[in-house]
Amino acid sequence: MKLDHMVVMVRSLEASLPWYETLLSLIGFTRSRAHVWGNADGIYLDLKQAEPDTRDYERRGPGLNHLGFTALTEGDLDRVRAGMTSAGFEVPEKQYIGSEIATFFRDPDGMRIEVTVYS
Repeated sequence: MKLDHMVVMVRSLEASLPWYETLLSLIGFTRSRAHVWGNADGIYLDLKQAEPDTRDYERRGPGLNHLGFTALTEGDLDRVRAGMTSAGFEVPEKQYIGSEIATFFRDPDGMRIEVTVYS
């Protein structure tokens, strides 16, 4: 079996949709319908509005910790970083973890989206 889709609950669709639209288009996803993006591998990400009065994302709490995507080259990672910067979103520094190079972006609710180059 293969991964089919992921659902990410967000505090505010209004705040999160521009962020995800930018990042997902930079890493090869296209919007297939409202709040849903898919890639060439048939993997889909669906954003949904969280219920009111629920707790915001916590790094070590229950639930999804982070989503990880692979960039083929450091240049690909740099293009994603530049695209997020030019769209006005905060871009953290690259992390060098052994032979890997990663950036852990944070969505408006604080959930991390990792883009990593493996060598």
